[in-house]
Amino acid sequence: MELTGAFTVDRPRDEVWDALNDVDTLRDAIPGCQTLEAEGDGYDATIQLKIGPVKARFSGRVTIAEAVPGQKLGLTGEGSGGIAGFAKGGATVLLNDKGHGTEVSYTAEVAIGGKLAQLGSRLVTSTSKKLATQFFDRLNEILTQQEEAAQ
Repeated sequence: MELTGAFTVDRPRDEVWDALNDVDTLRDAIPGCQTLEAEGDGYDATIQLKIGPVKARFSGRVTIAEAVPGQKLGLTGEGSGGIAGFAKGGATVLLNDKGHGTEVSYTAEVAIGGKLAQLGSRLVTSTSKKLATQFFDRLNEILTQQEEAAQ
């Protein structure tokens, strides 16, 4: 399944890059994130999500496969939610200047199995888009709060 999207973050590109690489900011911005620890070339995470009727706690690892500072992140990852199923795949995140902010666009290729796969791609895709919107809205909030605190 392919997922794509783009969001504008109301901060300069270098600040957005730093936020996307800061474990504390990510932990706070990722919906349902219970734990997130930087480990080597990536992150170990535990996230609790509800997708349709399936509520599960996923444990997994995201690895930074490619990083071009201020421009591009290539990620791979996989996670397991026990009986709820699994997800694995990769994503490319691109940062581009947009007015006074930064456009963050992503393309992800994800494979799912277990109960998640039985829900159908339409429900999983719409939930993924909702979660991405929540993430970027929260990221905007965090960066705005940091800017206000610095003034």
